[in-house]
Amino acid sequence: MRATPALAVLERAGVEHEVLGFDRSGSASGPGRAGAPSRPSYGAEAAERLGLDPALVFKTLMVQCPDASLAAAVVPVSGSLDLRATAAALGVKRVGLADPAAAERRTGYVVGGISPLGQRRPARTVLDASALGHPRVYVSAGQRGLDVGLAPADLAALTGAVVAPIAAAGPPR
Repeated sequence: MRATPALAVLERAGVEHEVLGFDRSGSASGPGRAGAPSRPSYGAEAAERLGLDPALVFKTLMVQCPDASLAAAVVPVSGSLDLRATAAALGVKRVGLADPAAAERRTGYVVGGISPLGQRRPARTVLDASALGHPRVYVSAGQRGLDVGLAPADLAALTGAVVAPIAAAGPPR
């Protein structure tokens, strides 16, 4: 397994975690490969391939604030992001989804593998409050096909996240 900045953060902090990966060509096992997901979203694909409840697998979506800064919104793959709630949690008037290329430059990760941990330039982070209802949640470990499970309190602490209800029910986006 290839070390990623996200996994390095967890190791340095001494946080208990579980690394799960799957071969993006189809079978669950080793770390992923580049390419489009076989499902409509990378997060849904990860949940399916790893045999995890989609409510436990969280995606990291980068949003752009009015001042052009980027922030990370971490929500379950089973739902979508409520942009108004995210803006309120960040204390700004509005947010929109960030340009994928800008998100990749800011985080150092590729879309589909963006982790809230170990970003090149750490962003303000909002973690959906539903995470606290689970003993363990899974987020990208910094590459497609590689996820890491950890306690939501540890995720919030390591990212300095604001915890707020930012997930909307409905089809993932």
